[in-house]
Amino acid sequence: MIRPNLFYRTANVQGMNIAYREGGDPQNPKIVLLHGFPSSSHQYRDLLPALATDFHVVAPDYPGFGNSDIPDPATFAYTFDKISQVIEAFLKRVGFAHFGLFVQDYGGPVGFRIVTRNPQMLDWLIIQNTNAYEIGFTKAWDGFRGALWKNRSPETEKPLAAFLEEDAIKGIYLFGAKDPERISRDNWKSDFGFMQRPCARRVQLDLFYDYRTNVDLYPKWQAFLRDRQPKTIIFWGQDDIFFTREGGEAYLTDLPHAAMHRLQSGHFAVEDSLETIATGIHRFYNEKVRSSR
Repeated sequence: MIRPNLFYRTANVQGMNIAYREGGDPQNPKIVLLHGFPSSSHQYRDLLPALATDFHVVAPDYPGFGNSDIPDPATFAYTFDKISQVIEAFLKRVGFAHFGLFVQDYGGPVGFRIVTRNPQMLDWLIIQNTNAYEIGFTKAWDGFRGALWKNRSPETEKPLAAFLEEDAIKGIYLFGAKDPERISRDNWKSDFGFMQRPCARRVQLDLFYDYRTNVDLYPKWQAFLRDRQPKTIIFWGQDDIFFTREGGEAYLTDLPHAAMHRLQSGHFAVEDSLETIATGIHRFYNEKVRSSR
């Protein structure tokens, strides 16, 4: 099959260069792919072309991630509030006024902020291993919740900085994968390579600390989902190093009509469940979303 046209572009947003991948016909329905830690739009290198046959798709790199600029943390606040504001401005800059939204890991805190501020932008929702419930935290979060968030210091940062090393990043990709040979080593090599840029580690530590603000917003996001009832499909890797199975099931409390796909995978399920996810998105749109528009 011939791959759709793909583009690797940069947009100037609030004085910084935001790198992004784009594919598909601009006349087609739009999908936004928001990436997780510690990745970038690279995590969607295969999903994007699989969706671009029928959708117009963009996948940006957040400030401080991937090929986007890294403003100095001394003058730029690396918070989820700020990143969501930049990505919201980016979407308006590239003409994405309303869209289907795919959120994974950090994509949830960024995306949920955007759509709760602008409900009219959200046409439908695709959730893949991003947390919005207290029950969703695994033991991997103990150092964040029990130490860093209560008292940020070099001592509480030090154990968590281990997540930024190559072996740890590799482990995030491989944990829960039923067939590790299906997971490209380009993932952790790329992520770790970007981690060597000036200020990149400070960016990640700032966001580790700011993640506590997401927990405070969980009730607001849950109410948004419960009140708006967006058409939603969920793909949940059952053996995620960061988020529990129960965290995935919790969405069904507020979205009882959501389509749930429980995958024998981990945090980055698009790596070894690409066909299931891509096919599921196409089918869900055609059967549930297109008919309601």
